[in-house]
Amino acid sequence: MIQTRSIPLSALELSAAMREALPYDEKRLDRVLRVDERHGLVEVQAATPWKTIAASLRPGDPRAAAVRTTMATVGESVSSNTAGPDGRPAISHVESITLVTPGGELRRVSRTANRELFALVAGGHGLFGALYSVTLDMGSLTRTVNEVAAGATRSTDLSPGQTPDASWPLPLLLPPESLEAFLADAHSHCESWRLPLISVDVRRTHEDKDSFLRWARREYAAVTLHLAAPPVLGVAVRATQLRRELLDAAIARGGSFPVWCAFDATREQVEACYPQLRSFLAEKRRVDPSEKLTNAWYRHYRNLFARGPCAVRFAS
Repeated sequence: MIQTRSIPLSALELSAAMREALPYDEKRLDRVLRVDERHGLVEVQAATPWKTIAASLRPGDPRAAAVRTTMATVGESVSSNTAGPDGRPAISHVESITLVTPGGELRRVSRTANRELFALVAGGHGLFGALYSVTLDMGSLTRTVNEVAAGATRSTDLSPGQTPDASWPLPLLLPPESLEAFLADAHSHCESWRLPLISVDVRRTHEDKDSFLRWARREYAAVTLHLAAPPVLGVAVRATQLRRELLDAAIARGGSFPVWCAFDATREQVEACYPQLRSFLAEKRRVDPSEKLTNAWYRHYRNLFARGPCAVRFAS
């Protein structure tokens, strides 16, 4: 059966869809729009896979083909601003972003033009507009391919009989100088709650200087603790308390956690690591008062800050 590519989605169609609150197929935003070799730039639509970019810019290069990214597409990487294979936040490779605002206006934002909106969109979880295209720095991408070994993950298997795939991962961020002390803390907490730590992944990340909701305020060691997945509800409650204790241990060591994935964090823990999150949510309400753009991440943090604090105690 012959596979045919979808008809590309134009900026005009995307603007109309946003303005009239109509659904659209994000997968149609998957084209390389232009390659500007003179200025070292490539513009791609938001749903373009990183593999497509590698094949277009460096055809036949096995190193480029072998690079593994956290997110499959450029738009996903920019929306969460996750660290790439070299440990740098995704936005560090971006020259500019073209998006459609909730009101249907097509805008190009960068570090010099509409910089406030650029900072909100970078790591903004898709809440400030629909991404149409992203212009990337080819030189920066080339350095990623050449330096990818520096951001490689170091894994330590602690329970040979179990696999990380069957675990409950907890991502954390630690100052490199505090890593070993924190890992000792983590082992102690896991033993106390009698929940085994299956394995530990560690990789280097770099500081983010561009986004409003900065998760990388400095260079961190990104640590993923693979905890044994709780088989029953009672164990799940204990595991949640353990995860919160591990978050506290990381914060006490000068660390943090990626804001896009730690839904177990309490409001106090979130405020300790992301004091700017309240302002971020206020900007969301200002830019999109009718909440045309929402997702589970936004609803979680909106509700977390809307609730009044209450004491919670788990029995050990």
